[in-house]
Amino acid sequence: MRWLAPIADALDAAPEPVPVFFRDDDAGWGDERLLVLLEVLAAVPVDVAVIPSALGDELARDLRGRRGVGLHQHGCSHVNHEPAGRKHEFGPTRPEARQRADIVAGRERLAALLGDRVDPIFTPPWNRCTAVTGHCLVELGFEVLSRESRAEPLRLAGLRELPVHVDFVRLEPAELARRAAATIGAGGPLGVMLHHEVMDAAAMHRAGELADLVAAHPAALPARMLELARSAGARAARAARAGAA
Repeated sequence: MRWLAPIADALDAAPEPVPVFFRDDDAGWGDERLLVLLEVLAAVPVDVAVIPSALGDELARDLRGRRGVGLHQHGCSHVNHEPAGRKHEFGPTRPEARQRADIVAGRERLAALLGDRVDPIFTPPWNRCTAVTGHCLVELGFEVLSRESRAEPLRLAGLRELPVHVDFVRLEPAELARRAAATIGAGGPLGVMLHHEVMDAAAMHRAGELADLVAAHPAALPARMLELARSAGARAARAARAGAA
């Protein structure tokens, strides 16, 4: 577990508990790997971004029964609609009506399969979307948008943004630990992004090690995404009222 030393050191130095959340993407693909990851991360809350068109009945039944797992919408079909450049399902060439229709269709399918277990959170495939997407989300009653921390914030009233900071699959352990420690040092929250479908046994093991550290360390505050976003919103509202007084 030496690779975790920078994270443990950053938590040791934290003046107050730092929220940490785990977001796993692409539920509906690689179901068996998803179930393995959920067992590996049993020590902490986990939020699962579900692809509506990929979700089957069997996985839906399993996920409905996992009360410690948060479920939210991951696009609609996880399909690229851009003719060139970076992949987007909700990208710059798609008009508002098309984006809105896909978001609604995805939400309705998740509601049919998962019922009231679906949180009002939207994670766009490839962590990319546009301001048009954000306006659609606000109009449709979504509360939270989650992308990568490098994405330019949309800053839309009524839509909180809760980015992920480290990609568990693409980053080497040492670089992942360095970036996570830097986010902790800045006060957090720390968002960890996982993709169960492409995680081998070694990656699963490391994810379990990180989860165990977060669960055990007194300066880490494992959190569900919706609870974290709502608590941040409440703190911001109190600060605004205090400043106006």
